[in-house]
Order: sequence, then structure tokens, then C-alpha cells
Amino acid sequence: MKTIHVNLSAYSYNIHIDKGLLEGIGDILVKEKRPCKTLLITDKNMERVYGDVVSKSLSRNKFDVRLISLKPGEDQKTLETALMLYDACFDHKLDRNSLIVALGGGVVGDISGFVAATFMRGIPFIQVPTSLLAQVDSSIGGKVAVNHPKGKNMIGSFYQPEAVFVDTDTLATLPATELVAGLVEVIKYGVIKDAELFEFIEKSLYDILQLNHNALLKIIATSCQIKASVVEEDEKEKHLRAILNYGHTVGHAIETLTKYTKYRHGEAVAMGMLYATKIAVEMGLTGTATLERQLSLIKRLGLPLHAGLEPSDIIRTLSTDKKAIAGKLRFILPVKIGEVVISDQVTGDILYRVLNRPLD
Repeated sequence: MKTIHVNLSAYSYNIHIDKGLLEGIGDILVKEKRPCKTLLITDKNMERVYGDVVSKSLSRNKFDVRLISLKPGEDQKTLETALMLYDACFDHKLDRNSLIVALGGGVVGDISGFVAATFMRGIPFIQVPTSLLAQVDSSIGGKVAVNHPKGKNMIGSFYQPEAVFVDTDTLATLPATELVAGLVEVIKYGVIKDAELFEFIEKSLYDILQLNHNALLKIIATSCQIKASVVEEDEKEKHLRAILNYGHTVGHAIETLTKYTKYRHGEAVAMGMLYATKIAVEMGLTGTATLERQLSLIKRLGLPLHAGLEPSDIIRTLSTDKKAIAGKLRFILPVKIGEVVISDQVTGDILYRVLNRPLD
């Protein structure tokens, strides 16, 4: 088992990565936390495959488990769903020493963490991510939120989990389209911080998509280590952590305009990454090779390259982006593969020119 420590003083925790972890979650957890009332939150898809496995592992170790299952999909990340989960917390008589366990992808992790952060002003929770996107990104770092019709993740908090359990075997039940969308976040880590990781993806894409364990362990552990190191230095996104938003500025605008239903998160971020690189080329910050290598990988993955949206609509939506500072948008722009800069110098003219051109 690979264990990565996220060092945040009183809020430190471990990320455990291995095959077959789900059956032993309770055995590991009971060494770190006394058995307690536990609300296991998942969705209907994950409940069918892993609900019993995790419930039994926890119950075997004397955790008093109640399982709540949501409908799958981004449209569940709402205050209405949170209210339903608060009711479940009351019904199961959770207190400040109780536990919430998030079993699923990013949607389950985000809303479970949001409920944990706000119920009784905060109770412990752990992340058990089952999608590649959640395993390398959303389960780590403590960003928890729900969506608002006017913006993605606009209502939320920074609230760290007590632990993260990454079982690579869960990717075998992940639809291929979800695996590919999650791989976009791994590509992101390569662009912002690790040229070697990016090159590994280029050379080992077949093995990754075939779920070769060693290849998966490499990309997941490296991604988690990169995110952990960034979060340790800048937990609440005062500066450095913003680089993790590479591709997300335009990506979130695409998701908002399409009401979170047309594109998967990774698909929107992939387009956002290409737009950000085109902006960097336009500004003379990087060469065309930086764009061509990303475009080649994204094409090999069969990801969409046309958002079908008006540039003026995207720019209007960007004005509500929570990453804007004093009315200025912050873009994460690549200098080369493995290095990015944070810029608030992207003008409206540059945006219009780039958004008016096809990505391919």
C-alpha cells in the first residue's frame, strides 16, 4: 500500500492507495478512530457495487452505519440535497464525534464534505473516491461545495477529510468515458508541475486505459503527491493553489452555460486547458509545441473539442468566476510543460480572439 501524508498541522491526514482497499477500510480506520455513529453517503450506482462491502467492513469494526444513496449526477450537488442529508444526520443521531463517509465520485465527495463541514459546525468525514477524477483531485485538499444555478461550487468551504482511501480496483467498474474524463486532471498535473508525468502519460496511455495496476499507481500516487504538496503550501488558495485551477476558468464557464449536463467535468476542463494554452501562445508566454502536445493527447482520448457556445456568453459567465480578484480574472497559463504562471493580464480582446477560433 502506498501512503501519502498531507501535512496540515492539526488537520493532517493520510491518503492510502492500493488494490482491494474497500474490504479493509474498517480495519484501517478503527486504528485511528473509535467506532461511532456513521453516515455512509453514496449514489445508486456505487451502492449496488460497493455499498455492502464498505458497510460490512465498517460494521465488522463496530461502526454504527446507516447508508444513504443519492441519484447519480452533478444535479445532486444542491442545497436541497444537502437538506435531505442533514435530515439523515439528525435521524441517525450524529454528534460531533460521529463520522460521514463519502463513497463515490466527485459529486458524492463534494456534497458529503459540505454536509460534514456545516452540520454542527463540522464533524469528521473520510473520502472513499471511486472515480479517477475524484481519486486524483476532488477528494484531496478539502474543497467541499454545492452548485448554484449561477455558478459551479459557489457555495462551499475548505474542510479537510480525516483520511482518503483510494482503491484502484474501483476503476474496473468505471465507464470508459468517465476514466478518460478523469485522466484530464492527471494531464493537468503534468502541465502545471511535472513534465515527467506528462511524458509518462504520452508513452503509457494504452496501459493506463487498460487499467494496468503499476501504471495506475504511478499516475494516481504522483498526482496525489503533487496536490498534497501544493495544498500544504497554500491550503486556502491565497496564491499557489490557484495553479490547480489550470483549465478550470473557461471549463467551469462551459459547465455553467450547459447546466452541468452536456459535458463531463473533465471534458470541459480539457477544452479549458486548450483555451488557456492558446491564450498563452497569443501572449507570447509559450510556444506552439506546448499546445500541440496537449492537443495530441486530448485527441487520442477522443474528448470533445467544440463547446458550441458563443464567446460572448462564455466571457459574460467568466465575470462571476469566484477566482476573480477585484474584478480581474486570474488565468493559469503554461510557460512550458511542467511550468505555469498565474496571470491577471488577459484582456477582453485576447479572450475574444482565442474563443472565436476552433480548438483544433
